[in-house]
Amino acid sequence: MAAMNDDVWREVFVAGLKNAHGVEHQALALMDRQIERARNFTEVADQLRAHRVETETQITRLETLLGQFDESASGLKDAALSMSGTLAALGHTLAEDEILKNAFANFAFENFEVAAYKGLILLARHGSYSAALDPLNETLAEEHRMARWVDESLPALTEKFLRLKRDGENPSR
Repeated sequence: MAAMNDDVWREVFVAGLKNAHGVEHQALALMDRQIERARNFTEVADQLRAHRVETETQITRLETLLGQFDESASGLKDAALSMSGTLAALGHTLAEDEILKNAFANFAFENFEVAAYKGLILLARHGSYSAALDPLNETLAEEHRMARWVDESLPALTEKFLRLKRDGENPSR
């Protein structure tokens, strides 16, 4: 690859940072709705609360990185993705198996974030934006942990859902 620090490389990297910032706002909206409704699944709510704190830190990291490029997040993109996160979570409230649908969506969402941060790390590495590597790698590790937790908790979550349903309870509340 030729000159890695050209304007196009910077433009793509900054756009990726802004996109990640918006996605993290979407994640907050998704988690907030899910935490409110996970009454029978405190283990899920607790994990979401912990990841919510990580997500707020991730947003701060992204804002710091954007500031290093004299850029700021896109308020419009953040608002739109936050709204879409709220709407997606609300859409699942109509499902009888809401908690399971949320788990499936969380699995996809966390893995999407993993892929996005891997892309940003690649761009940072090849674009010689070495100051971005540590914060991006830290965020990637957090997203990997959350994706792994969602994956590993799915069998127990499904079993609990079925047990509650069999006992005549509304497991999605």
